[in-house]
Amino acid sequence: MRSRTFDIARDALILPVAIAGLIVLAAFGGEPARLAWRYQRSAVLDGEVWRLVTGHFVHLGWSHTLLNLAGLALVWTLFASALRGMRGLWVLLVSLAAIDAGFLLNEPELEWYVGFSGALHGLFAAGLLASIHAREPEAWLLATLFVAKLGWEHWFGAVPLTALAAGGPVIESAHLYGAVGGLCAGLLAMRPRMARL
Repeated sequence: MRSRTFDIARDALILPVAIAGLIVLAAFGGEPARLAWRYQRSAVLDGEVWRLVTGHFVHLGWSHTLLNLAGLALVWTLFASALRGMRGLWVLLVSLAAIDAGFLLNEPELEWYVGFSGALHGLFAAGLLASIHAREPEAWLLATLFVAKLGWEHWFGAVPLTALAAGGPVIESAHLYGAVGGLCAGLLAMRPRMARL
């Protein structure tokens, strides 16, 4: 008979393993996958709506891929219990929708985008909110650092060396849109009916 601890651990790992698997598969697709699946405004407006999802799973190259996989591991190390099961999927979907809406409505000049970092910011924001709600001692420190990072990006651009590590330009607004989406999803997940997810 499996223990409850095993079930909780399994539930906490299904989503990040699935995300990592999709990211790695897309990376093996190379440039053809990147071009076919990236968020591309003109293509989305012409009906290729799948790019609103697939664009977040393709990356500029292997360094960008590995950077986002490391970010995914960090988010789940910090917030696995807050993002396990359907709650994590909910946060992910709302974060992706917020990023895509932000691009389509606010950034007509942004022709294309790839990467999972915006979604990571959404997952991080929701995890932080749950940690603050649970009165975890390090939550406010992490929240302060997270807000400072978003503020830096808003006023000064990408955090130094980020573009170099990613292998291309950083779209800082994706981080802000993702964080707002994750925060909204986290707030909704705290409602009694949603908290049972």
